[in-house]
Amino acid sequence: MTRAARHREHPEPVIEFKGVTKRYGAKTAVDAVTFAVRPGRVTGFLGPNGAGKSTSLRVLLGLDHATSGEALIAGKRYRDLTFPLRTVGALLDGAGPVPDRRGADHLAWIARSNRIPRSRVGEVLEAVGLTDAARQRTGRYSLGMRQRLGIATALLGDPEVLILDEPVNGLDPDGIRWIRSFLRGYAGRGRTVLLSSHLMTEMADTADDVVVIANGRIVADGALADITEGHPSLEDAFFALTGAASKQVWS
Repeated sequence: MTRAARHREHPEPVIEFKGVTKRYGAKTAVDAVTFAVRPGRVTGFLGPNGAGKSTSLRVLLGLDHATSGEALIAGKRYRDLTFPLRTVGALLDGAGPVPDRRGADHLAWIARSNRIPRSRVGEVLEAVGLTDAARQRTGRYSLGMRQRLGIATALLGDPEVLILDEPVNGLDPDGIRWIRSFLRGYAGRGRTVLLSSHLMTEMADTADDVVVIANGRIVADGALADITEGHPSLEDAFFALTGAASKQVWS
């Protein structure tokens, strides 16, 4: 196989965690987390509550500083990106707009901060199905509508990288089906998707690769088919992996 062919089959990673450890006082939230996310793939990031998923994503997005190690996007720390929304779009669970601000105004303010054309506001509102709600104040949005607005925010800069934490939270079945199809198509265009979710069935239908974290440490990292081999489902593989990790901690 030629070098070019190998590169096409195994492209260089766009997201890299390199031995990331984060401590809060005496508590170690993540411990030597190392994994890579490659373009053209949807990578699922799974773990029980408190396992270290959110901490890892916060370090990646520059919201927390690693105690040691580093997390990179396109070879740079998030804070070193000139216009970050043009490189990476992110949706973190719990983040939300100012309730008194209209949906379109919320997006326009963020677009201006990263020198993104105003025309993108209408485009992303249409993409997520919120055109008719653009002039409503976001405090009147349902949970599903706020989630769609968060996804629209992530898409504003037409980024090469998407990092989404629980993106289907609050979406109805039609919305869940839409986001699944959208993410598959996004990765299919050679872009990079890192997706965190508790919904195993949905992850099994969406992800190409899976990274599992438990007790702050990576316990599995590989193609979906490899992770689920020998198990009836991704859910069964997940509980086997995280259960084993818990036993190791307490033994």
